[in-house]
Order: sequence, then structure tokens, then C-alpha cells
Amino acid sequence: MNITKNNVDALNAIVTVEISKSDYSAKVEKTLADYRKNAAIPGFRKGAVPMSLIQKQYGKAVLLDEVNKLLQENLNRFLVEEKLDILGNPLPKVTEDFNWDVEDYKFEFELGLAPEFSVDLTAKNDLVQYKIVADNKMLNDQVARIQKQYGKLIAKDTVEDGNDVSGIFANEEKGINNRTTLSLDVFADKKTAKAFIGKKVGDVITLNTKGLFDDDHKLMDYLAVSHDDVHGLDVDVTFTIDEVTTHEPAVLDQELFDKLFGPKVITSVDELKAKIKEDAEKQFEQQADQKFLNDVTEFLVTSTKFDLPAEFLKKWIQTAGENPLSAEEAEVEYSKSENGLRYQLIEGKVVTDNNLQITFEDLKTYTSDVIRKQMAQFGQMNPTDEDIQGIVARVMSNQEEVKRLSQQVMNEKMLNLYKDKVKAKSKEVSYDDFIKAMYGEI
Repeated sequence: MNITKNNVDALNAIVTVEISKSDYSAKVEKTLADYRKNAAIPGFRKGAVPMSLIQKQYGKAVLLDEVNKLLQENLNRFLVEEKLDILGNPLPKVTEDFNWDVEDYKFEFELGLAPEFSVDLTAKNDLVQYKIVADNKMLNDQVARIQKQYGKLIAKDTVEDGNDVSGIFANEEKGINNRTTLSLDVFADKKTAKAFIGKKVGDVITLNTKGLFDDDHKLMDYLAVSHDDVHGLDVDVTFTIDEVTTHEPAVLDQELFDKLFGPKVITSVDELKAKIKEDAEKQFEQQADQKFLNDVTEFLVTSTKFDLPAEFLKKWIQTAGENPLSAEEAEVEYSKSENGLRYQLIEGKVVTDNNLQITFEDLKTYTSDVIRKQMAQFGQMNPTDEDIQGIVARVMSNQEEVKRLSQQVMNEKMLNLYKDKVKAKSKEVSYDDFIKAMYGEI
């Protein structure tokens, strides 16, 4: 057997596999001999069927099978031994006049080669690494929500200033039908709030969505409208009142603090606000980190220039799925997946260049931390190490979970690397401004 590679260009190559009779004949003969031992053909005793008959009936199929096995085994070995970094899988070149009746065969395969490129994490950029701060307004609002949540709820017959109103927003044409609860101060215009005063359960109020709230994003929460539809939405909606309530706010005393955080953990309103700020900013840090990771990813895809074997990949896409695609369909699929492929290559390069590896201990430590946080959310603040390790062992026996957690560990390593290497501008923002930045509005 002889295998050779010919580079068409930097991104494409042809591998030629030449198979001679001596490569497959012994295996074909052995397989046919095994067939003969077990063949049950009328007129012949078992094991006494003439080999010429076995050859006629099974010879071609056995030949094709053995040659195909040789092809796959040796082609794969060649790719590994030559350390070829390929994209997709080798594509056999179709030969219209291929002749299986000869004894020696030649097969050709097209390869798409991964491009050579470098990734400059220190390149000039316009990236921003956000630090989200819990401002005084947020802290005061959160304290008010706590007082409301733990206060006394009182049902009312008629809407008065300061009440909460529950009901259904509806617009049949836009498919809006969402039950929600809101306070009257949520509206941007005080006239809108006044329209509710004096109304009762069962009353219907018609409102226009344009400028209904101080931030159009609130339409997503109250009307269950998608982000793509909220900006400039200008339709009439009805609000059918089905409940009116008022709250007697809870007193900010030691009894409430203990109920929230345990005995004597918090002893004053200032300490309560400090705790709220600490917890909120921890959650905000995760969101800011995810945005930074996404922004760096987009920057690297845009700024790291290299060519791909596009025509090869389109041909490969045509045959890669369960159902063959037309050239036009493959073109569409390639357009959808190109950036994802580019980032896979970039990520692989970053991992290699910076020797980012996931060890078993990394995975165990990360999984333990995740489990401890989850248990804390359900009030289990001090689980034993034995309990944690038992859960870790069960989780890591699931290959799908290991794969998912490994990706999260690698994302964390990539994030820490980007924070260290990428020269982004730091910026403190409120949570509201961060949300606007998320959607490209500041």
C-alpha cells in the first residue's frame, strides 16, 4: 500500500491511496473461506459448496468491504502520523469509470487544511470591561421590596394611590396576553397612573404602549414582548383589573434581619444595605464577565484574519448530515456556521499558545464549588466534605455532565486569560446602564 499527499494550495490537499492485490487478497480469501464453512446452499452439503460458487455469490461484496476497511484504517493512520490538522472529514473524489474488476486500485481524497495564523490578545481595541455597582437608588429600592415582601398584604376594592394592581395586558393582533402585577409609579406619565385611580376589579383600561414606561425594556417584563419588538412599539393594549392590593411595609427591626440572614448577622439598616450591595455585585460580576467574554470573542473573530478552505467545507457540509444538502443549502449553512468555526480555530490556538489545560483536580474543585453554591441556595450552608465528594463522584460519572462542566472550566480559564492579556478599558456603571450597554444602546 502506498499513501501520498499533494498540496493543492495552503488550504487544500489531495491524498492518494494505492491498494494492491497483496494488501487485501489474504483477508478476502479468509472471509470467503469462512463463508464456505457456513454456507447453506441447496444441493450441497454444509462446508462442501464449491469455492467458485462462493466467489461468484459473495466475492464482490467481500472485496468491497475489505478494501473499504483498509482505506479507512490506513487513511486515518496517515492523517495522525503526518499530524495533519484538517477541517471536516476527507472527501472521496468520485471517479465515474472506476473499475472493480482490476486487481490494483487507486483512491483520491480531498482534504481541507486548517489555516496557519496568530492571535494577538494585546492588540488595540475598543473593548470595555464593566464593573457594575449597586447604587443608592438600587439599594433603597431593594430595601423597599424587602419591606413589601415581608409586610402585610391587604386586599382593596378600589384603586388608590400607592396600591398594586394585578391584571391582564392584552392585544389580540400582537398576540399580547400577559398577567402581571404593577405599582402605579412604574408608568412614565403620571396621567397614566391617575387613569387607574378609582377603578375597581373587572374594570378595563386602554393604554398605548409608546412611552408607557421610562424604559421600553420594561415592556418585555410587563407585556411579555420580545426585545426585537419593544423599541418604538406603538399599539393600544387593554388592562383588565383582577386584583387590587396594598401593603403595610414590614418594620426594619432585628426580627426581620434575623429572618433574612440568621441571628445577629445583620443588626442595622446600614448593614442590611451593605449586605445587599455585596450580594448584588457578586451576581453582577458574573453578568459583566459573560459580556466581556462575549465581546472578546467577537473582537477576536473580527480582528484575527485568515482564510478558510471555503469551497471544500461547502462540499463537506453537503454530505455531513443525515440528509444530503444541495449546493445552495450548503452555501446557506456555511454562512451560518463560518464565524463559529473561526472562533473554534481561534480558541484552539489560544489554548495551545497559552498552555491552557484542564486537570482532573481542576474539574473536581470547580464541581465542588458549584455544588456548595447550589446547596447554599437551599439553606444547606455547611455540608460535610464527605457529602460534597459523594455528590461530585456521582456527577463526574456522567459523561455529559463532565463535558458540560469541562467547557465551563475552560471558559473560566479563557476569561481569566483575557482579563490578564486583553487591554480593555475599565468602566463603572449602574445596572440599568449595563443593561443598555448589553443591547448596544449606550
